[in-house]
Amino acid sequence: MAATATLRETDAPAQAFPPPPVSARPVDRDAWIAAFRFVRAETERRAAPLSPEDQQVQSMADASPTKWHRAHTTWFFEQFLLREHLPGYRIHDERLHYLFNSYYVAAGPRQPRVMRGLITRPTTEEIAGYRAHIDRAVETLLAQAAPGALEAILPILEIGLFHEQQHQELLLTDILHAFAQNPLHPVYDAEWRFPKAANRSGTIDLAHGIHQVGHAGDGFSFDNEHPRHDSLVLPVSIDRALVTTGDWLRFMEDGGYSRPDLWLSDGWLAAQAEGWEAPGYWQPGEPGWTCMTLGGRRPIDPAQPVTHVSYYEADAYARWAGRDLPTEFEWEVAARDGRLDDAFGLVWQWTRSAYTAYPGYRPLPGALGEYNGKFMSNQFVLRGSSVATPEGHARLPYRNFFYPHQRWQFTGLRLAQSRA
Repeated sequence: MAATATLRETDAPAQAFPPPPVSARPVDRDAWIAAFRFVRAETERRAAPLSPEDQQVQSMADASPTKWHRAHTTWFFEQFLLREHLPGYRIHDERLHYLFNSYYVAAGPRQPRVMRGLITRPTTEEIAGYRAHIDRAVETLLAQAAPGALEAILPILEIGLFHEQQHQELLLTDILHAFAQNPLHPVYDAEWRFPKAANRSGTIDLAHGIHQVGHAGDGFSFDNEHPRHDSLVLPVSIDRALVTTGDWLRFMEDGGYSRPDLWLSDGWLAAQAEGWEAPGYWQPGEPGWTCMTLGGRRPIDPAQPVTHVSYYEADAYARWAGRDLPTEFEWEVAARDGRLDDAFGLVWQWTRSAYTAYPGYRPLPGALGEYNGKFMSNQFVLRGSSVATPEGHARLPYRNFFYPHQRWQFTGLRLAQSRA
């Protein structure tokens, strides 16, 4: 069951992603084609170690089958790019639009999310054919489009590339959840290791002040990162280091999961209902706790950042430690110029900021306006990126968001302390 490919192998050029800014003149078509190939190849590379049976499974409602991720990201380019902008393009198979639309109501009806694992046909081989068909069509469009037409094409292509990268991360976290349900402890990549954390002591101290937050510049951004605006930051100290599994063990040993005084009401109910006694994928045993990873089940490393914890758990831990979670704006200001250790590449970090619109926010026009804005309710913002985030995807103003009970992603935390 060991993987035959690893997360480090790639045949794509190292500098193919991200593509040049949409505003760049003249437009470098070859660079955009290279970026498209790079992203599409990365999806297939991540899926390569998985059997057709692996790619079919849907282990819970929040997760999707690998096969569905491969097809949905392909549908995205066909739906929003090809059918509108490639003259004479013929839909590959109209039936696939029902199967692989995710949540775009304006784009038509769709297979219920909880039933994605029931889509045994088309097969994984047929999905590969669908991907190849769309790849050829997109490259034809990029090669043949008139210079004026590229102004409408490139922004859609760009969001499609970043969208596919989001699904590349989900592909790994979803298969990890599926493998964690299997008592055989399947291995995705026998060589996989969690990167070492800096774990340096100390804090970043922010003074009282008004700071500009949100996206700035010519590079890519999602609409929820706009508009850039002023935010008040009160005096606060933010830990340079992430909370580790060793730290978390002390929380557990002090009864952290059995003390209702530490928990939000909904969090306590979730913990009791789900039987939480430790982070996701942890199991007790001899000689100690183990955790399911992409490399199989392994002993936990006390120096490694804790991961697979929900917002509810992160909030309870912060209260136990006599600290806070940072706001997303405190995190963004502190992370500038690399001042926070391991801000990117290990775990997404929960903030105590509700996921809502920035002042003056406006969604994109049309069905693409459903991408972010309609989810601005009952979720919390995470900042940074994780070990599963594709290369070139992470950015300082990036706003990830999940519901407070969810913990199948690589989600962790760092602490803050008000100095007001």
